[in-house]
Amino acid sequence: MPCRKTKGAAVPARLRELPSRLLGQASTHTQRLVADALGRTDARKWHYAAMVAVINELAERELVERAPDPEDRRRNVITLTPLGRRRLHRLEQILDTAQDELLAPLSAAEREQLTRLLSRIVEHHAYGGPAMGPDGQ
Repeated sequence: MPCRKTKGAAVPARLRELPSRLLGQASTHTQRLVADALGRTDARKWHYAAMVAVINELAERELVERAPDPEDRRRNVITLTPLGRRRLHRLEQILDTAQDELLAPLSAAEREQLTRLLSRIVEHHAYGGPAMGPDGQ
């Protein structure tokens, strides 16, 4: 069985070619690229998909404003501030750059095809795992 050395360890061909292993490695690289890119601007990936604790942090940074919902006083309406809009725009640029870095070896058509295929896999397995929720966590 042919093996390829990867950072000092031999990886058998049967493992190198497993889609699940390749997806896992791609995910690891993606998480690192995105975390590094956002970290350079003091942002985290959860700032892009916010929950209550994150809303508190964003409000402290004056990136969002909270106001009672006029139709249901138990709820808050969260609105981006002008500073928050500028920050969101910057985070979108950073994520686009990280995606370009990750997908650099692929043509535009290959990138679209990969995105379609990964979307089909994710949609097929959505909510499939016992710990997986609608946000994929």
